[in-house]
Amino acid sequence: MSDADDKLFREELQGVAPLQVPARVPLNRSPISALATAARREAAQRDLATELNFLVLDHVEMLDPYFPLEFKRAGVQNGVFRKLKQGKYAMDARLDLHRLTAEQAREEVFGFIREAVAYDLRNVMIVPGRGNHSNAPEAVLKSYVNKWLPEFDEVQAFCSAIPAHGGTGAVYIMLKKSEKKKQENRDRLNRGRVPETRAPETRG
Repeated sequence: MSDADDKLFREELQGVAPLQVPARVPLNRSPISALATAARREAAQRDLATELNFLVLDHVEMLDPYFPLEFKRAGVQNGVFRKLKQGKYAMDARLDLHRLTAEQAREEVFGFIREAVAYDLRNVMIVPGRGNHSNAPEAVLKSYVNKWLPEFDEVQAFCSAIPAHGGTGAVYIMLKKSEKKKQENRDRLNRGRVPETRAPETRG
């Protein structure tokens, strides 16, 4: 480029401002799993708010405060139920019903079991107490819990807790394993297994 051309080029560029390049927009790196979990939780809460509470307050057999609770559906292995009774399973959640009315307990128990199922919990505990703070000779809330729990299809078994966890004033509950959990267990068992190979056939 000659000096004349260079001078002409600079004259043409006078008053021209350089383009302002915007800063790079940072990518949203929020884990998809966290977003999916939040969405599932919100959906579960909406479902709980609209689901009809089928637990009732009539026709309940009143139990002695120290009467041990025990319930097991067909198909629950005896060894599994024995471990539950011995308090050998970690409890994923706990609900305390002390000092609630029967109607309040009805709402709390229904919501608690439904949420536990929605979040794929397997073992939970409810503490109705033995009614020691009331003037009634029976354990009212404990009697209702004993009536209500079998009405949930997801409740596979329940029993009174060991003394260290509240004794006959607390209840261990085993919930049905979801299809998702069953598949996870199958995947875990199959992981690392070497598929059986057949010996090659020989021709005579």
